[in-house]
Amino acid sequence: MIRRQVSGVSYQLSAFSLRVVTFFLLSALCPLLSASVFADDEVARIQEAYKSIEDIKGSFVQKSYIKDLKRTDTYKGALFIKRPSKMKCVYKGEKPQEIIINNERIIIYSKSEKQAFRGTFNRNTYGQAPVALLSGFGKIREEFNITPQNGRLVLIPRNPMGNIVSIEIVTSADNFPIKSFIINDTRSNRIEIALKDMEINTGIKDSMFDFSLPEGTNIYEHNP
Repeated sequence: MIRRQVSGVSYQLSAFSLRVVTFFLLSALCPLLSASVFADDEVARIQEAYKSIEDIKGSFVQKSYIKDLKRTDTYKGALFIKRPSKMKCVYKGEKPQEIIINNERIIIYSKSEKQAFRGTFNRNTYGQAPVALLSGFGKIREEFNITPQNGRLVLIPRNPMGNIVSIEIVTSADNFPIKSFIINDTRSNRIEIALKDMEINTGIKDSMFDFSLPEGTNIYEHNP
């Protein structure tokens, strides 16, 4: 009689322990599952939006943290993108600068210094024109491994992209699906770009990306 009671109590405790363990396992897994669903949904939404995007324009604020100098520089400007491979980025302020990408060619022009860098643009030179990443986010699943983190999508390049280690995206519910993004590089530098007043499919002309350097400009060529 006592053994049965002991056995019954033992059985009840075992069942209770199993329910407790199951509860804690589910409690631990639910946030992970929820984050995974969030990442899948947001990536699908971005890629679906990009299917119909032909051009993009808007303004931005860029904060560049340079680790070696322990300094953060802030820039403001306007951007114009015509997919798949044309971009113009106009930095305003004390040191105005224009960056133009036309297919595989890039020009970086500094008006105040009367200097220009001209060379080849590819995935290894994204660090020179981080805004250009916006043109390629329609292929996130193909080009990146994706993990959710604190409400952001963290993208790790599947193949080398210059010195880029990761890209963090904050999504938007507006017509353009990206609100901001952060680039982390191999030197622990960090570039944060917040987007504003974004418009899509406004009919940007190819001539927007034609550029003639003013006479007297010092030109530095780089063609690896």
